[in-house]
Amino acid sequence: EAPHSSLGLLGISAGSLLLAVHFYSLPRATPLIPSTALGALLLILSSLLAYAGIWRSLRNASLFLSLCLTTSIFWCGYGVIFILGGQKVLHNVGDFHNALVPGLVTFSLALLLLAVVGFLCRDLILALVASALSLASAHEVALHYSTAVGSSAVACNYLIVCLVGGYFSLGRILYFLSKEKITLPGTDLAKEKTRDQLQASSGSVNHFAVTGLILNMLSASVFGCRLLGVTAQLLMGQVPWLWAAGIYQLGICLLSYRAMDVLMATFFGLTSILKLAGGYCLLYPLWQPEEPSFPAPFLVVFSILFGVLALFLTLKSPVDALYLLLYVAYCIALACHPKGFFAGGPQGVDVAIFVASALMTLLHLYNGKAGAKIPTGKDAVRALLARGRFPKLREGAALHAPYLGYSKYADAEVLGYACSVLASFAITMPGDPQAPLATVVIPWVVVAGGILKLLSGSVAFARGKTLESCAFILYAVMWVIWGLTRYGGLHSTTRSFHAAVGIVAFMLFNSFIVFCTLFLNISWFFYSLTFFLITISFLLDAIRALPAGYDIAATLIFGLVSFYCFLSALFNSIFEGSCLPVGRAIVQLSGVGGAVAKCPHLPARKASSVRRIADILKNGGTCGIPTDTVYVLVAACNRPDGVEKAHQSKRQAQDRPMSLWISSLKQLEPAKHLFTPLLWDFMEAAWPSPISLVVPRGEWVDILGMKDSAKYVGTPQSIAIRIPDCSVTTHLIDLVGPIAVTSANPTGEADTTHHNQVYAKLGDKVDAVLCDGPSPENIASTVVDCTKIDSGNIGFFRVGIIPKSQVLQILEQVQKK
Repeated sequence: EAPHSSLGLLGISAGSLLLAVHFYSLPRATPLIPSTALGALLLILSSLLAYAGIWRSLRNASLFLSLCLTTSIFWCGYGVIFILGGQKVLHNVGDFHNALVPGLVTFSLALLLLAVVGFLCRDLILALVASALSLASAHEVALHYSTAVGSSAVACNYLIVCLVGGYFSLGRILYFLSKEKITLPGTDLAKEKTRDQLQASSGSVNHFAVTGLILNMLSASVFGCRLLGVTAQLLMGQVPWLWAAGIYQLGICLLSYRAMDVLMATFFGLTSILKLAGGYCLLYPLWQPEEPSFPAPFLVVFSILFGVLALFLTLKSPVDALYLLLYVAYCIALACHPKGFFAGGPQGVDVAIFVASALMTLLHLYNGKAGAKIPTGKDAVRALLARGRFPKLREGAALHAPYLGYSKYADAEVLGYACSVLASFAITMPGDPQAPLATVVIPWVVVAGGILKLLSGSVAFARGKTLESCAFILYAVMWVIWGLTRYGGLHSTTRSFHAAVGIVAFMLFNSFIVFCTLFLNISWFFYSLTFFLITISFLLDAIRALPAGYDIAATLIFGLVSFYCFLSALFNSIFEGSCLPVGRAIVQLSGVGGAVAKCPHLPARKASSVRRIADILKNGGTCGIPTDTVYVLVAACNRPDGVEKAHQSKRQAQDRPMSLWISSLKQLEPAKHLFTPLLWDFMEAAWPSPISLVVPRGEWVDILGMKDSAKYVGTPQSIAIRIPDCSVTTHLIDLVGPIAVTSANPTGEADTTHHNQVYAKLGDKVDAVLCDGPSPENIASTVVDCTKIDSGNIGFFRVGIIPKSQVLQILEQVQKK
């Protein structure tokens, strides 16, 4: 914890020192730090702060996360504007002021909220830093509008941050030099970590929501300041704030999936589209003099998606659902005016979003940090549902656990389907070949259909959904390429042939996906099949043969199918049972995803999963389990039928003897007199580790209770035995007794390094899989021949993860002993 917390606070101190020097030297003719260099340094520090905040947040909840990410966003947009000013892109002082003010207003308020909560929760170091940064931003806003405020006032606030950072550094140095005996107040990270973990364990809370709400404040501030007259105009210099907000919002969307919050992750993903689109619209002077127009059908559909999401979010938090209704109003306001972001109506809603986002930020910050919570109506809605005839809500720690075992992310299919709906309705605009950028279409197609679907595909892949992942990624590539080509004016005179060939290639790939969905479910089959209508639309447009009205028909069919899938995914992620069924596979297969009897895939992090695997082994089953190296197939030694089944799972089984694993040498204590002293000491020194020792066979085998299983383990002369250095495996052996082990792959194939591969390679030969994600190593154990160890010689049947030199060094130490 210490390096990343220190990196965050010292990074904020370093950036504050740079800005303090800049503002102290501002009255000079030439500042000490050129604007371009200052902007580049702030961007570097911004990335470091984002890394420190995210890394720390994955381990416990803390106000530190919000401070680091908020400062990172601030300095990212701030740094880019300084670079634009240094490169003379912002032509005069007025443009520079109009570019800076919306971000400064947002972050002065956001950091003030962080400071208030920090003081209330007695997190004084972070509260002092946040309050000083907030005052610095507020003074800088005043500096742009009044000559009475000098730049030294801004610099003084940044120096306070530096002093607090110096105090923190001194505390950490004393802590380490005194070997944890001297601790300055506020610098004991161990105490902070314990307190944060206790708060985090009290309930599942998405601590990234605070940063997402601050990003909503930032984008709303850009347009709201124009309506209120705080800024004179909308200009390209404000694009860094909008695009920084959009890019960071994509990250918050992904991290919200990491926090297992599907609804807020989907909401943040959808709002990122609006932010990136807003920045795109402010760039219009680069290609045309007039402000661009907006497609009404797309924005109406956007408002419907926000409305549905708000309805479902009511079940989690009615207050958050009311907040989402502002975005319903926002999209309707954009649809009602052809000038969209540039019109007064949407800008008025932006002001409301700014105020509501600030209040929601305070609510989430306080509830995430304080012991006493501000009520959000969650319990009342749940009690109302319990009384009525409503489906039962999904609850519990395993709410988002994938079928194929452990995943660090919730399911992102809801977002993927929503983006399909949006992208399909965006292509209802035919586009003007003479002025392709006059209508805002590219952000809707490229961001919604492309970037967010890529994100959905990546999350699906992390959850073991290979087919769904491939489909989302393929469709994302298609939307990006065709969106830029059709609506970006990239067509050339030879477009017909080259574009058509590329689209036909995509159609061939989609044919394979449609075939595979026959084995998945009916919803996915129709979803992939109706995407052919979209690709046919692209193909006909490429060869200039698109009939009138075909785009609208294709949009309606594909959009409605995608909307049904969106609703089905939402219902099935919130309620138990199939409220909106996705249908069974058209072609049934046995095993995973096919017949009723499936191979259980259980997360290894749960003690209940290990007990269930133990029960399967005690009943004569075979299971794939994780180890300190690669995945293996195991059976209980006291069940000869299970050992025989595991043995027969290999081709040429007679040439592949199984090994014997125990959890402790205590299990061999009754037979200690049957081992030579040197061999016993060598076993004691070598284990637990990924070292298998081949020892002479003897009467000790019967003491372990192997009975009829012994003929399948080892050879008539010797047996390979090991104690694995894996707590899950040894705990399982404690429950079952000694286990017979073989590799979890057919003879001749590569070792199995992920739980998804176990069933794929062995099929019905495995009864259950204990899932722990990727294996810690890609190399199997080292197998040492100890049959002649008393003569001082050992051999090596296989050199694996442990090198020969290390094994020989262990033997040498034992011999000296």
